[in-house]
Amino acid sequence: MTRPVPPLPDLGMIEGRFGRLWTPEERGHVVRTLAGGGYSFYHYGPKADAALRRAWRTAHDPVQTEALARLSSEVRAAGMRFGMALTPIGSTHPFDDTVRADLTRRIADLDATGIDDLAILFDDLRGDLPELAVRQAQVVNFCAGITRATRVYMCPTYYSDDPVLDRVFGVRPVDYLGDLGRMLDPAVQVYWTGEEVCAREVGVGHLRTVAEALGRRVCLWDNYPVNDGVRMSRHLHLRAFTGRTAAIAPWLTGHAINPMIQAHLGCVPALTLPLLYRRGEAYAYGAAFREVATELLGAELAGLLQADLLKLQDSGYDRLNIPPLRASYAALDHPAAREVVRWLDGLDLMTDAEVQTQ
Repeated sequence: MTRPVPPLPDLGMIEGRFGRLWTPEERGHVVRTLAGGGYSFYHYGPKADAALRRAWRTAHDPVQTEALARLSSEVRAAGMRFGMALTPIGSTHPFDDTVRADLTRRIADLDATGIDDLAILFDDLRGDLPELAVRQAQVVNFCAGITRATRVYMCPTYYSDDPVLDRVFGVRPVDYLGDLGRMLDPAVQVYWTGEEVCAREVGVGHLRTVAEALGRRVCLWDNYPVNDGVRMSRHLHLRAFTGRTAAIAPWLTGHAINPMIQAHLGCVPALTLPLLYRRGEAYAYGAAFREVATELLGAELAGLLQADLLKLQDSGYDRLNIPPLRASYAALDHPAAREVVRWLDGLDLMTDAEVQTQ
C-alpha cells in the first residue's frame, strides 16, 4: 500500500538562464503548455535581458515594454501568476538615495507592465562584501515596500551549499543565511537551488536544514532541465525528473524550474514534474518520459527521442555522429524536431564570452 501523497507545491518556471532569448512564439508555447500541466506561476528574468540585469537602471524600450505587457496578459489569461526578476547590480554598496530613486523608478516600470510577483536576484554576483546579508535584505525589503506585486521573492548570492560559489564569487560570510533570514521581511520567499547549483538530488534533510537556518521554507529554484553555459549547452536535458520525490513538498513554498534553451523540447521534462508530485511512490521516470513525450510530440518523435536519449543527454554534442542523427530529425515536421536539428547544427552552443556579457 502506498502512503498518501502530500499536496502539490506551487509549481512554476523561473526563466533565469543564460543564452539566447526565446521568441514570443516559443515563450507563448511554453506558457500554454505549463499552464495546462498544472503550473501556477511564471517568472521572467532571462540573463540576456539587459534591462533587468547589467542595464537595470534603464527602462525597457517601448517595443520591449509592449511585448512584456502582452506576455503578462498571456500568462494571466492562462491562469498563472506573472512575475519579473530584477538583478540590481551595485545596489547594495552603497544602498543610498540614488539607488533608492533608481529602484523606485524601475519597480514602478515593472508594476506598470502588470506583475503579480516581483523577484530581486543577487545570484552570480560578487559576495565578498561587508554586511552582505544586511545590505541585500535592505534592498529587498525596500522593493517589497514600494511594489504593487502581492508576492516578493529574492535569490541570495549564495543560493546553494555548493563550494563552487565560494570559489567564483568569494567566500560566503559566516552565518549568511541566518543573518539574511532574520533581516528579510517574513513574507519574502527565498529562492534556493539545493546542495549543488545543479542539484542531482533534493531531499527532506537538506531542505529542513536550510529552513532552520533561514527561519522559513524555501522556494526551490531547480536548475533542471536548464542547459545554458559552455558545458551544459552541449547536452539536451530531456530525461524526466529524478532525484526529487513528493516527500519534499511540505518543505517548499514552491518549486520553480529553470528551462532549457530549446523551448518545445524542454516542455517534456517540465511536464513530468507534476506527475512526480501527484503520483508519489508510484512515479516512474522512464514511464513519465514516454507518456509526456508521446502526448506533446506524437508517437514517432517521442520514440526517436527515447531511442537517442543517452546520446543527446549523456554523451552530448562532441561525441555524436551528427549526419545520420540530423537526417532522422530533419525528416520530421515538428518544432521540437527542428530544435534538435538547430542544436546539431551548433546554433545553440554557448561560449564563455556569451555568458560573461549577460
